[in-house]
Amino acid sequence: MATRSGSVDPGLVLWVQAEGGLSPSEVSDGLEHDSGLVGLAGTADMRGVLSRAAGGDADATLALDVYVHRVRTGIAAMAASMGGVDAVAFTGGVGEHAPEVRRRAVDGLGFLGVALDPARNEAADGDADIGVTDGSVGVAVVTAREDVEIARGVRAALEDRA
Repeated sequence: MATRSGSVDPGLVLWVQAEGGLSPSEVSDGLEHDSGLVGLAGTADMRGVLSRAAGGDADATLALDVYVHRVRTGIAAMAASMGGVDAVAFTGGVGEHAPEVRRRAVDGLGFLGVALDPARNEAADGDADIGVTDGSVGVAVVTAREDVEIARGVRAALEDRA
């Protein structure tokens, strides 16, 4: 969501090519590198988007609103597919370090039983339970551990070769 478009109506791609005279390569580059937060706010850095939105910047506010909408939509769609949700986990750069984004995403999910504790959300550092104490759905911040997953994958690949 930082630089990519997300889902786009295929008709838009064809229209941009026909009406804008863009080549497939130019459209591809735009969808992959000049969309998302960059396309809306001019930066892929959520910290900058949050700061500018707090200061009233309309482009940053729109970018933040769209970002949170996409997160909330994804969570709700997955919950619908699974017939409910037991827990919501926030991870990665934004999920680990942006309590405002977590708060805004969860604000629209109360109908699923998702609720976070504002103080725990703000204080989260590393792995943390940020849900309300008596909530029916867990809400957590989970530190991304790509290095551990890569090491596991390498170990499994090496063991398969042995």
